[in-house]
Amino acid sequence: MEREAGPGGARRALGRLVEAVLANRGKANAVFDILAVLQSEDREEIQEAVRACSRLFGALLARGELFVGQLPSEEMVMAGSRGATRKYRVWMRHRYHSCCNCLGELLARSSFQVKELALSTLMKFVQLEGEHPLEKPKWEGNYLFPHQLFKSVVGGLLSADEDHSLLLCQFREYLEHDDIRYHTMQAATDAVARATDGRPEVPLTFWNNAFTLLSSVSLPRQERAPSSFYVKHAELSDKWKVVHLREHRKAFQQMWLGFLKHQLPLRICKRVLVITHDSILPHLAQPSLMIDFLARACDLGGAVSLLALNGLFILIHKHNLEYPDFYRKLYGLLDPSVFHVKYRARFFHLADLFLSSSHLPAYLVAAFTKRLARLALTAPPEALLTVLPFICNLLRRHPACRVLVHRPRGPELDADPYDPREEDPAQSRALESSLWELQALQRHYHPEVSKAASAINQALSEAEVSIAPLLELTAFQIFERELEKKGPEPVPLEFIPARGLLGRRADLCAQHFTLS
Repeated sequence: MEREAGPGGARRALGRLVEAVLANRGKANAVFDILAVLQSEDREEIQEAVRACSRLFGALLARGELFVGQLPSEEMVMAGSRGATRKYRVWMRHRYHSCCNCLGELLARSSFQVKELALSTLMKFVQLEGEHPLEKPKWEGNYLFPHQLFKSVVGGLLSADEDHSLLLCQFREYLEHDDIRYHTMQAATDAVARATDGRPEVPLTFWNNAFTLLSSVSLPRQERAPSSFYVKHAELSDKWKVVHLREHRKAFQQMWLGFLKHQLPLRICKRVLVITHDSILPHLAQPSLMIDFLARACDLGGAVSLLALNGLFILIHKHNLEYPDFYRKLYGLLDPSVFHVKYRARFFHLADLFLSSSHLPAYLVAAFTKRLARLALTAPPEALLTVLPFICNLLRRHPACRVLVHRPRGPELDADPYDPREEDPAQSRALESSLWELQALQRHYHPEVSKAASAINQALSEAEVSIAPLLELTAFQIFERELEKKGPEPVPLEFIPARGLLGRRADLCAQHFTLS
């Protein structure tokens, strides 16, 4: 191809080549010149070549000038005695495959504009190839979709070498179509299986790309038949799996379970657990199959365990799953560090949710109440203003635990029977103890903490105190709140208060002395 000078030279030259190929089959070899520009190092030339390929092969697909069926080898066809038209279509189909391979390689280029254009061109080919299939239907009404082409697109997005977060955000707009979403779930399942097969260690970049793609897949919450299709069809057949939401749920479940069965990096595990309760569990065909992943995550400790318990709680509460160690695991998370970690607000929000049932046994609630009260002795004020109302709410929900505050005709205790080192709340003997810690906190240096701890001195109201506004409270906010308080109103006194160092103006001292 002869290059022309100027910014529009490559566009004009490529445009003439495209027109020549489309107008005359004798000029078909010009396709090699177009494909050669895809290997250029110049970003603008590559973009013009991608646009030229889009026009050329888009037109050839729409006109039906590519070979349809099982593609034979190029050498065998050219050496045979078949007609020129068949040879042309087979030859051009091979060039189309070369073009798609080049576009797939462009997804790894450094220029985002090139990657974005290559992705949109490949998705255009997916749409055209779906409307003008390059394979013959096995039976009348058979559903056809360009699976191989689409798998190569998804495989290119799930790179193990380069972060494709921005490109995956662009791909998200295609996931609004039901057929693309369905085939993405299938292609992602295959891509994860291939990337992890026989490899002792998978790069973190791949896991990041895979999670970004999987978390972008969202199924409709209402039960409705999929109807938004990227590849247009004259009519939809009820025999096609892609038109049934239950098949989408199966594919969604297979995709996530295939991803979560691997040993994921800790940061990926956290990101999965954050969306599990809202974006994964509601859409699974069998949510109870998540138990293995959640149980493994629950053993990791810290924030990961807390997030895993949230998923387990949903399985227990909504899907009748039995997990006897649930509250024991939650009890084990209560240690002094819980008041200082960045997920403190989320912890107490979820703990409030987990302990909201009035059917929990009294010994269990007493163990949590006593553990929180003991930890409160060394907690900062901003945490105490959340913990103390939380303890009072537990006493409101479970009247049987009020013996921790007032035990009529109870024995005098020389020592606290509660065992803080016991890991099993059932064996902690909390119900035999008392909340003497709250009485100690009534002498706290901070007046608001002292006031909150004194709430147990009166009969507790039936209405619970919402802890939601207190969850995000910080030491800075407490300090600012104290500064904004107005001073006390003036009250009558039995003496005249001093005004200045030397007293009032009429005083004898002020008459004879002055400050200079």
